[in-house]
Amino acid sequence: MIKEANLNRTDSAQKPPESEAKSMRFPVIIRHRKAEAKIYGKSKSYPFYRVAAYVGGKRRMTSYVTYSEARGAADKLVRDIAAGSQAAALTASQANDALAALQRLDGLYRDTGRRVSLLAVASEYAEAARKLNGQTLGAAVEGYLSTVVNLKRMDLGQAVERFIQGRSHKTEAKNGKRPQLSGGYHYIVSMWLREFAKTFPNTAVSDLTKDLLNAYMSQHGDVSARTRNGRRTVVGMFLKWCVRQDYLPAGHRLFEADGMAHETSEPEAIDFYTPAELSCLLQTTSLKTEHRHLLPVIALCGLAGLRLQEAVRLTWEDVFHVKGHVEVSGTKSKTRARRLVTACRALAQCLAPYRSRSGPIWTHGLEKFHSDFNAHYKGLTTKAEGAKWFNVKPSRSGKKVIPLPAVSRKQAH
Repeated sequence: MIKEANLNRTDSAQKPPESEAKSMRFPVIIRHRKAEAKIYGKSKSYPFYRVAAYVGGKRRMTSYVTYSEARGAADKLVRDIAAGSQAAALTASQANDALAALQRLDGLYRDTGRRVSLLAVASEYAEAARKLNGQTLGAAVEGYLSTVVNLKRMDLGQAVERFIQGRSHKTEAKNGKRPQLSGGYHYIVSMWLREFAKTFPNTAVSDLTKDLLNAYMSQHGDVSARTRNGRRTVVGMFLKWCVRQDYLPAGHRLFEADGMAHETSEPEAIDFYTPAELSCLLQTTSLKTEHRHLLPVIALCGLAGLRLQEAVRLTWEDVFHVKGHVEVSGTKSKTRARRLVTACRALAQCLAPYRSRSGPIWTHGLEKFHSDFNAHYKGLTTKAEGAKWFNVKPSRSGKKVIPLPAVSRKQAH
């Protein structure tokens, strides 16, 4: 039987043979310095020797077939604990995982030159897993690479010019068809975006923030809500294009800026010509030869309800092709949808003299209609006020009137 004094020794020479272990009293306590482990004997329900010890604050137990194996493991365990080693706290499965993880980190070092500890890897993963709320780390990395890492840094002014240039070809009419984009609208969009870019010089598109957008919109507080909404639409259209060009991440959230929120605008009062005024317009244009080219367009707008841009696009074939109707094809309609407009009796009478004509109704530019109409028919002042203005004469005394040829160079200066 082994004495108590011998139980404190860990020399392998003191290990009793298996036959002697049967006569020992269990548990056998193995000590080294302050470290301690216990060996439990076999039992009917568990025919193995068990070594138990507290490692890293947790109780660890391993099983062995023979007492000599258990004693050797206990001796090594107490020495490791006394030396401060935490390796003993690992189970066999944990130790295998740790070795495999270290091998992966060695491969990372060979490929990238970056050395990372196993603790740093576990810490970063645990922190990321808490924030991902069930999503995998791989999915998060893929999302990051698709939005942030591949961004192209582009100056705001240069991006605006590229956007404008990329849309300019849509204003060109090909094969006599209507252009995809209105030239007037393209001009307004270009003007507003260039103004937007000048507001933030030396700024990249990716540097735009909600505060910058709020500052831009605050500069337009003196215009109507409808105009501000128009600017928001133009800036939003540009920002969406920047996302497609990889100048902005897809999740930029700039549209959440307070300044980009759509405003409810009050409907504006719509003015219109009275029947008497429209009758006067039609009568005057029909009687005066120099104004007669305005008559078909005024009649179509006033009596058929066509938009001015639609009326000037029509041909005489569109007017007389369908009996009793004016055909507005999809290529000439603002909404790009074909429609038939009923021609009332007054409209038919106004257009009857033109039935033998063919080709475009309006052969000039839209500016020509505006200039001619405004010059002769826009009510800027009354007839009496106009006559008074143009009948202004100099004083009869002639004291303040100097004939031009009589003015000397000296007097002129």
